[in-house]
Amino acid sequence: MAVRNTPPNASAMLESLRGLGYTTSTAIADIVDNSISAGASLVDIRFEWADAQSFVRITDDGLGMDDPELESALRLGAKDPRDSRSKDDLGRFGMGLKTATFSQARRLTVATRKAGGAIACLRWDLDRIHEGEAGQWPLFEGPEAGSEPRIAALDTMEQGTIVLWETLDRIVTQGFKPTDLADLVEQVDSHLAMTFHRLIGPRLTILLNGRKVQPWDPFLLGHASKRWESDEYRLAGAPDVLVQCHVLPHRDFFPKPEVYDKAGGPAGWTSQQGFYVYRNERLLLPGTWLRLGERGKAWTKDEPHRLARIRLDIPNTADAEWKIDILKSTAAPPVRLREQLARLARETREKARDVFAFRGGRAASAPSTSGALPDVWNARALAQGTTYRIARDHDLVASILDRAGPMRDEILSLLRLIEETVPVQRIWLDTAEDKEIPRNGFSAAPDKEVLETLETMFDVLVRHRGLSEDEARSRLAKTKPFDAFPALVGQLALKD
Repeated sequence: MAVRNTPPNASAMLESLRGLGYTTSTAIADIVDNSISAGASLVDIRFEWADAQSFVRITDDGLGMDDPELESALRLGAKDPRDSRSKDDLGRFGMGLKTATFSQARRLTVATRKAGGAIACLRWDLDRIHEGEAGQWPLFEGPEAGSEPRIAALDTMEQGTIVLWETLDRIVTQGFKPTDLADLVEQVDSHLAMTFHRLIGPRLTILLNGRKVQPWDPFLLGHASKRWESDEYRLAGAPDVLVQCHVLPHRDFFPKPEVYDKAGGPAGWTSQQGFYVYRNERLLLPGTWLRLGERGKAWTKDEPHRLARIRLDIPNTADAEWKIDILKSTAAPPVRLREQLARLARETREKARDVFAFRGGRAASAPSTSGALPDVWNARALAQGTTYRIARDHDLVASILDRAGPMRDEILSLLRLIEETVPVQRIWLDTAEDKEIPRNGFSAAPDKEVLETLETMFDVLVRHRGLSEDEARSRLAKTKPFDAFPALVGQLALKD
């Protein structure tokens, strides 16, 4: 059988790889992955403004490489993704260093040294790739003329690596200004703080333009008002996959608006809900429902479930099964694990919706609501959709109807009119625009107004329902929204 060799055109291939879809933030994170895999404890990232000569430099104190190792690292497809690798390795395809760089810059220089060894330095230059003969992929030795000072720090380092991006044509575009670079640095900071939050600290320090990157914890571990934090689960059939479910506090439990906004994450509360997929404690996907859902319909990110976040740890041996892509930006759980994940997600979503709808109160008090008055509103699921009706058996409503006499029909008509004119669409629109449910539950009412309603309810329960005063107080103390006002309930007493 005749066989032909058809090597790709180097220039065309590298230009095509530039369109994989990296952002500057995700590209920088890929370089940091390499530093961590090399055992670095310090990664120093610098964005230097010099108009068209601007550059980005990433320096780490990892083990470094000798010349043959560097050449291998700069070869496209340096690793076979099917090969076994260290459990701590954050890479898979052997492409990240090159594809991440080329998505942002046209020149990549890497200078590195092992402890006790000589400095090795090689570079890719997309503007000079055509200088190789047909079928060749030329790597140039040493930095570009004039760029030597940019890697000079390695001269005084015992070991480590410097990655230098130059000709930043995908960053410094027409009209790009120093203020734009400052904004970009802030975006990178937020992304690194989220992506490496479990590694930053005793194990890793990341400096960005001289400032330490502070970790952003999506699960608010240790927050006193956190509504729910599950045990850590191991999935049946996949003991290396760990899951922990979290429901975050309601907005009312944050001391300051800026603290609440920060807890929302880089993309905001609604966008940050869902599974957080980690590999070796490195965040791959920040907030996704993994195309899971119910009744054949995938869950979407919506307001009622924005407090739900689920940590999901997978080993690096599961990359292929979970379909982790080269950008580390997508994942798909194996079919055999989907039902377990969906069940955990369903429980978390229900708890999160409860906290969102009841301002954090119901989750805390649900176990002790036996004996409370019935809700004023009842929801009924019909074929045409859910309807909401005022409970005719609610103690106050029933008492009024019992004593209404000839006005009973008018009162029933009024209740029906209220039920049919609840401004559901307006409430939903206000909720979506304000990112918060409308205020209710006497949240903004003075104690005097709350007490007036309580006294009326108390009188109904004692005089018309035959409860003792202690029984009436006990029931009101367990009933929404009065359970938020125990002091007012405690001072209730029957008046002459």
